[in-house]
Amino acid sequence: MESGSIFLVHLGDSPRMRLMQFLIEGRDFDYTLTDMLNANISWGTLNTIVPKLVKVGIVIPVRKIGRATLYKINKDNKVAMQLMKIYDYLILEELERREIGIEVVVD
Repeated sequence: MESGSIFLVHLGDSPRMRLMQFLIEGRDFDYTLTDMLNANISWGTLNTIVPKLVKVGIVIPVRKIGRATLYKINKDNKVAMQLMKIYDYLILEELERREIGIEVVVD
């Protein structure tokens, strides 16, 4: 198996998808923009992507702490729900493969 995320291998490794994976993995938590830098994307790109995801409802602002706004994935958004289903399916499929000893090579 190629090193890296099975989610990104299937859906494409782009800053937007890295951010989506970060938010899906931490779907029960909220994050500042600074926290989201852990998705391995630049500050400028983050400041471009987050407002677009907020505008379409995939990401929602949930609270403010001082001047910082905290965001999380919108679990009620249909697109976000589908991405979470895909993520969960891919992770479970990968765990099942490993359990029975099948290694899949991705080019």
